[in-house]
Amino acid sequence: MHKLPTDPTPLLQSLIRCPSVTPEEGGALKLLENWLQPLGFTVERPVFRDVDTPDVENLLATLGSQGPHLVFAGHTDVVPPGPEADWQAPPFDGRIVAGEVHGRGAVDMKGGIACFVAALARVLERDGAPKGRVSLLITGDEEGPAVNGTVKLLDFARARGLVFDACLVGEPTNPQALGDMMKVGRRGSLSGLLTVRGRQGHVAYPHLADNPVRGLMVLMDALLAEPFDAGNERFPPSNLEITALDTGERPSVNVIPATASAAFNIRFNDTWTPESLTAEIRRRLDAVLSDTRRRPGRSDPIAYDIAWRERPAEAFLTRDEALIDALGSAVEAVTGRRPELSTSGGTSDARFIKDHCPVVEFGLVGRTMHMSNERAAVSDLETLTDIYDAFISRWFAANAGSHA
Repeated sequence: MHKLPTDPTPLLQSLIRCPSVTPEEGGALKLLENWLQPLGFTVERPVFRDVDTPDVENLLATLGSQGPHLVFAGHTDVVPPGPEADWQAPPFDGRIVAGEVHGRGAVDMKGGIACFVAALARVLERDGAPKGRVSLLITGDEEGPAVNGTVKLLDFARARGLVFDACLVGEPTNPQALGDMMKVGRRGSLSGLLTVRGRQGHVAYPHLADNPVRGLMVLMDALLAEPFDAGNERFPPSNLEITALDTGERPSVNVIPATASAAFNIRFNDTWTPESLTAEIRRRLDAVLSDTRRRPGRSDPIAYDIAWRERPAEAFLTRDEALIDALGSAVEAVTGRRPELSTSGGTSDARFIKDHCPVVEFGLVGRTMHMSNERAAVSDLETLTDIYDAFISRWFAANAGSHA
């Protein structure tokens, strides 16, 4: 008889040993397939491709044919480990050091996947198949451009007639200890590049040139001077950060540059959509086009361009109280603490899933994600598996008969 994969620690060690740096599959999805098929899952591993992006392999696994449908989403791809000399143990070794599994992806987020598979195996061993359907949506393109991953995998599932009722994403959501925090939404993200066009010249003859840095300072001040909003009950205030400045010239003390650019990113709450926020940014910029405070001797308007970078992420908030309670009560039953409901942090693939079904996020402690010596405590792996076990049982109990 095939031994069920109920222990998350060796599962995580095996996943870490798969060098699945985006976009490489590295053997991680094959490993998952080998674990899930003996549990009764139907497994598909579609490869998606697009122009100017690498091909990416993904995994869709489904158990059951009818009833309420719970999906777990995550990614096996990881960021590069950096210099191996910075690691206490090799980054793709999965070694246990002082009660912790070390390796790239231990926290973000192979650990969450290992715990969910182990929890599923325990549920099946103890109770048999849930009265409904369970799926896993696992991508290899979360840490990359996110073009050939979850977005297309969701469409792939829909084309097969799969409709999800709720989703749990296993991203590392806890700041300090398991039970601290679950994510019930995410802020949006909008990136732009603001460029001011001037006229190159000698610094000793400024009247013959037009220094674009002066105009850029005026425009950036217009974006930074006033808050975009005050935040609300679930979201902090929206925030703009300048991330890079560039004049496009080699450093020189006596040349006025021809252009000056500022890259920026805004993490915004559900007060805004990407469309309304871009309109507000242009309104602020256009309101100061003729400001000559830092353009002595010039009366012509500031000439600028703005380019929006990447695909913006919308802010969203999950309002499915039954889903939130099923996860919150499972966390409390195992840890004794009710997790804070949060929308903090960066973006995740939940931003795509929310268009298909309600989604919440809960996973390991994230303090070491993307760092050298990324690691997860063996005790935390066991606790998270217990939480996922309790959540699966509670969610299906709460939704029993909902598709009768």
